[in-house]
Amino acid sequence: MRVGVMGAGAVGCYFGGMLARAGHDVVLIGRANHVDAIEARGLRLQTLEFDEYVTVHASTDPATLGDCDAVLVCVKSADTEQAGALIRPHIRTDTQVLSLQNGVDNAQRLAVSLQAPVVASVVYVGTEMAGPGHVRHHGRGELVIGDGPTSQTCADWLTEAAIPTTVTPNIEGALWTKFIINCVYNALSAITQMPYGNLVQSPGIWTTMKQAFDECNQVAQAKGVRFDHPVWPMVETIARTMQGQMSSTAQDLRLGKATEIDHLNGTLVKMGESVGIATPTHQALWSLVKALESKANGTR
Repeated sequence: MRVGVMGAGAVGCYFGGMLARAGHDVVLIGRANHVDAIEARGLRLQTLEFDEYVTVHASTDPATLGDCDAVLVCVKSADTEQAGALIRPHIRTDTQVLSLQNGVDNAQRLAVSLQAPVVASVVYVGTEMAGPGHVRHHGRGELVIGDGPTSQTCADWLTEAAIPTTVTPNIEGALWTKFIINCVYNALSAITQMPYGNLVQSPGIWTTMKQAFDECNQVAQAKGVRFDHPVWPMVETIARTMQGQMSSTAQDLRLGKATEIDHLNGTLVKMGESVGIATPTHQALWSLVKALESKANGTR
C-alpha cells in the first residue's frame, strides 16, 4: 500500500516507520528539519526491540499525499481543520483516512473539513522525537479504531505491520478512556517535567490524579458516555507500561511549542461547565500549563 502520514511528529513517525518497515510505501509530511534528515539518511526508528534506519519518503508538501491508499492524520488538535483543508485536494475518494489524535472530537472535525469519512482512532504509544528524523519509542504501540465499512480492512493491514489494532463498536467510550488518561497524566507530567514512572512516586500525586479522574468520570456520566471497561485500572497501568514516557504536553513545553492543553484539560473544564459539574482540579492544571506555555514562548 501507499500510506501517507500528515504530521510527522513522534506519533506519525513511529507508525509511519513501522508501516514502512513492513514493506509499505510511506510518505511523511512534516517540518523541514525532519524532512531533510529523513531524506538524507532515512528515518531512525529506535524502539524497545530494535534501532535501525527505515526507508521512507518525506516532504513538506501535502500534495505528495496524492494517490495514497490511506492517510494517517497525526497533527495536533488545534491544527485539525487546517490539515484537512491542506490534504483535501490531494486524496482520492476511496482513500482511507484515520485520525490518530488526542481529544474526543478530532475525527468529526476532520471529516467536516475533508467532506469525507474519517476513521476515529485511539492511540496507545509512548514516543518522542529525539532529534531530526529520529523517533524514540518508550512503550506500547497499539490502536483502537471505530467500527465502519473500512475499519476491519484497516485493522488487518495495521496489525500485519506489527501495530496491534482492534475494532470497537463503542468508539466514543474508547476515545473518552484515552481522553481521561491524558487529562490525568499530561498536565502533571508537563508541570513537573517528569516521566510517568517517576511522577507517580512523588508524594500526594496519586491523590491528585484520583481527584482529576473523579472529575472526568462525573462529566462523562453526565454526558451519557458508556465505558466497556473500568477506566481507573487503565490509568494505573500507564505508569507501569510507559514508565519512561514524558507526556506530549511536557515535550511541547520543553521545546517552547504550543501544547494541546486547551483540547484536553481545558475542554474538560468547558464540558463540566456545560453540564453543571465543577472541575477545580482540571481548572488548576489547565491554568498552570497555560502559564508555563506563555513563559516558554516569551509572551509573559
